[in-house]
Amino acid sequence: MDLSKVLAITGKSGLFTLISRGNNNFIVESLTDGKRFPAFSHDGVANLENISIFTNGDDVTLESVFVSMYKKENGGKCNVSLSDGNAMKAYFAEVLPDYDRERVYVSNIKKVIAWYNQLIDHNLIDLEEKKSDETEAKAE
Repeated sequence: MDLSKVLAITGKSGLFTLISRGNNNFIVESLTDGKRFPAFSHDGVANLENISIFTNGDDVTLESVFVSMYKKENGGKCNVSLSDGNAMKAYFAEVLPDYDRERVYVSNIKKVIAWYNQLIDHNLIDLEEKKSDETEAKAE
């Protein structure tokens, strides 16, 4: 799973893929509708690879959370209701039992679940790729 080219932009729903990088901007494509447009650094562009979730110990990468969700859902979409805060908290406690309940808000959990479902829809979560990378690293 390569999240290095998947972006979230503050104020815009959904996820975007990085198409090109310019001097002052990025050209991104929406995973939702495929439209391309420029995004600027002041727009609050965040790379999913750099996002972590607060836990009671060390922070956990978003990729690790997606892997846990993928395993729990057997590679399918998450069917938790995004309008039921308690259901989302219970689900998140199953995939990341040690998450910091004071610093991770329901809105954060909702984004993670929505992002996971969007990545599944576009086949961007692939555990086989990760396994082959780990096997190559151990062989060296």
